[in-house]
Amino acid sequence: MSKFTILLLATVIAAISAFTTPINTHTATFTRVSSPTVTSLNMVEDMTWEGEEYPPSKVLGPLMSKMPSQLLAISSMIFFAIFVSSLAGSAELQKVPGSLNDGSWVKWYYVLGSFGGPLAWGTHVAAWIQRKNGM
Repeated sequence: MSKFTILLLATVIAAISAFTTPINTHTATFTRVSSPTVTSLNMVEDMTWEGEEYPPSKVLGPLMSKMPSQLLAISSMIFFAIFVSSLAGSAELQKVPGSLNDGSWVKWYYVLGSFGGPLAWGTHVAAWIQRKNGM
């Protein structure tokens, strides 16, 4: 066998063994089964808002639940502006002849700016939640 075949076989065996349960080769004469312990989750807060129009501010986490809605709205607009400018810049680079063939229109800063869309949406929703809660 060639070295490549051995390497390929070892890779396949490693991948298969990652998704299988190990075989227990030891036989135990006595297995003690303990009763399951009941633990309470006192540290977990109830995040439901059934029957209400909007969720409480605590669903936004420790940082954004303390931010005013105006600051979240401004950050949403900034993220959206970054998103739109990265789309516009990327669209302009696609118009360059031959750029679609060699991929020169893909720039890291435009890819990074494309995350502004989901961030704008998330901070917009957070601003709405904070505004409904009077913050």
